[in-house]
Amino acid sequence: MHDGEKDKFEVYLDETLMKLQTCQKEKTHKSCSLCEHYFTCELRNEYVKAVYNSMSKGVTGGFEF
Repeated sequence: MHDGEKDKFEVYLDETLMKLQTCQKEKTHKSCSLCEHYFTCELRNEYVKAVYNSMSKGVTGGFEF
């Protein structure tokens, strides 16, 4: 990106991260793994997808971590 501008994937990642951190603070958890909804949480799932999309820039396929 030019001059440090964020693309739509990075902006969405920032938004979902803020939502996730707000949820953690409300539940007084330092990590999602401490939450009883860890495996079923839609917000956490949305965040994981946002991380993936920010790394792959929306291109599907053979992306490896």
